[in-house]
Amino acid sequence: MDEQHSVKFPQEVLDEYAALGIDLPALFSAGDLGRRMEIRILEASADRVVATMPVKGNTQPYGLLHGGASAVLAETLGSVGAMMHGGITKVAVGVDLNCTHHRGARSGIVTGVATPVHRGRSTATYEVVISDEQDRRVCTARLTCLLRDADPAATGA
Repeated sequence: MDEQHSVKFPQEVLDEYAALGIDLPALFSAGDLGRRMEIRILEASADRVVATMPVKGNTQPYGLLHGGASAVLAETLGSVGAMMHGGITKVAVGVDLNCTHHRGARSGIVTGVATPVHRGRSTATYEVVISDEQDRRVCTARLTCLLRDADPAATGA
């Protein structure tokens, strides 16, 4: 996630966090696991989250993209979308993830796109479509996150 500053955030979201003294691009991350898997988040808003991940290094013994890697990508994207929806006063916690694997990928880059299915006050659900470089669907996932009240001490608010 060395390129975290290149993530495209909506200006109003950047302004909201900046007003609280928080540099959102500097804070933003897919976490240690996301870094190890080389997940690169390209765009992040409550309406759409886009990221890429290489197949190489994320395969199972048969040389195919590991289903768990697809699940990590999906949970990362859905969680980011839920976090963006919840805003500075909420923390998004995944409570349900399901993935359907449609085809294998042996090489290249996969792209995940998360879009909201439901955005409420206490939960947010995102559909995540993961496609290969030929725009063929590799996996469809759905993540539901619980939106919990943030600890003001943890956010600096």
